[in-house]
Amino acid sequence: MEKPLSIAAIKALLNDINHPLDERIAIFRLDQRKGVSTALTSWEKRLEKEREKERKLKIMLEHEQLIWGSGLSLIAGIDEVGRGPLAGPVVAAAVMLPTDVQILGINDSKQLSSEKREQLFVEIQKHALGIGIGIKNQTIIDDVNIYQATKLAMLEAIQQLPQVPDYLLIDAMRLPTPIPQESLIKGDSKSLSIAAASIVAKVTRDRMMAEYDLLYPGYGFAQNSGYGTKLHLAGLEKIGVCPIHRQSFSPVRQALNNSF
Repeated sequence: MEKPLSIAAIKALLNDINHPLDERIAIFRLDQRKGVSTALTSWEKRLEKEREKERKLKIMLEHEQLIWGSGLSLIAGIDEVGRGPLAGPVVAAAVMLPTDVQILGINDSKQLSSEKREQLFVEIQKHALGIGIGIKNQTIIDDVNIYQATKLAMLEAIQQLPQVPDYLLIDAMRLPTPIPQESLIKGDSKSLSIAAASIVAKVTRDRMMAEYDLLYPGYGFAQNSGYGTKLHLAGLEKIGVCPIHRQSFSPVRQALNNSF
């Protein structure tokens, strides 16, 4: 009688099986060992997660598919990160994805872990037709206000693309540009292109804030990305204002007044 496969060997095989009708699954189900049953349950959960990602991908591409179907092939999804922080720049990204894009797991960057964002950032860079990034620092934010600075960052991101897009999908914003555009409320959860842009913008800004944390310690920039956390506000009170703080924002303005 042929010796059955070890549980470890079955687990290894299951890692490479991605179809429920694979004939080996029926054989494994006949195995009475608890370890095999547990391995099959884990495999089923993994497969369902993958199927859910595929369903999500299809839903997130609905806007793009309509536009691609009209003959416009270069769609730029645009989003920003950093409107609310007390310190650091506002960062916008524009991402153009190919019509056959198959990157699973892309979602609103706020719904993803830092590790997952970094992984997807690499995948987006690998597969995107073009990526543009726009950055407006605290000086510009203080000069023109955060809303206008966000628009400027988005326009810069479009200008940084290697090709002029045929169409823009923008997260909750309209831009003064002749390029046809559509503004989507909560677009980073509805459009794959916008969600990809949100990931690129978030990773880019978080990396910048981690570097600023080394230059200006005591505010927790690497952890809070410049948002007004307890640690950040305590740093403002103890250390005062640093060069990347937005002086037009109330807590920073108050800290400046208290220093006189």
